[in-house]
Amino acid sequence: DCGLRPPRSGDRTDWARLSQQLEIKVIHIAERDTQLADARKRQDEFVNTWSVSGFVAEGLQPAELGWGTHERHWPENAGRHEFGCDSAIYLNRPGASTRVRSWTPLEGPYEGFLITHSEAISISDHLTVERDGEVVYRPTVHYAYYPCDDAVLSLHEMAGRQWRAQSQARIIRDDVQSGMDELGVLLMGNPRGVYWYGSRLTIEQARDLVPYNNATSLQVAAGVLAGMVWAVRNPDAGIVEPDDIDHEAVLEIARPYLGELTGAYGDWTPLDGRE
Repeated sequence: DCGLRPPRSGDRTDWARLSQQLEIKVIHIAERDTQLADARKRQDEFVNTWSVSGFVAEGLQPAELGWGTHERHWPENAGRHEFGCDSAIYLNRPGASTRVRSWTPLEGPYEGFLITHSEAISISDHLTVERDGEVVYRPTVHYAYYPCDDAVLSLHEMAGRQWRAQSQARIIRDDVQSGMDELGVLLMGNPRGVYWYGSRLTIEQARDLVPYNNATSLQVAAGVLAGMVWAVRNPDAGIVEPDDIDHEAVLEIARPYLGELTGAYGDWTPLDGRE
């Protein structure tokens, strides 16, 4: 509608300028997992739809987020890394205890967890615009993850245990009876409103596509498969960030496993409903 078109190549300069022209200030990896198993969470048990040890490890790390040039405040207990591209900051508290307001089209507004994920740093770095050696534009980027309800209960219990993991772990898969994973990217700042684009994959679709999966595991596996195929096709590329890979080539492989890929505009902002 604005006459701008996304670059076809992985040229980060073109993508960064496009993001700046669209006035994108904040990017959330906005995910809501509603999958529910027959047997609910028991005491002293951590339940999740993917690796329990992986989730606990990520959740206990200090929360990290790409830090935008539009920000006019400094979060409490925040610090900067002394190495790397300097696009991100970290908070001296676990991501599993850091709540953030976000939005997906089907769930609507929700409070998710700011879990550390590498794309928060790489995307903010990828979309940085510099002029004469100075950073003039960079969006704030972070994960906003609302896991399945039993995983939320598991996090609350683990927090009460002074962040000591439960003695039992259970990954729900074949016993999932309903639900879906709504996983996408939320763009904020454009005058038209927020825009979410991503995958809506139900447990029924996941099982029809690839047996022995749930919706979350298949969304992850589709990206891994696409990355492996791209690496085979580009054996001399060296070490690259996911953002440097041709997105069209990745979607060519991953799309059949992602259920409904859709985009939606909304008028939500993080200030809605705040007193």
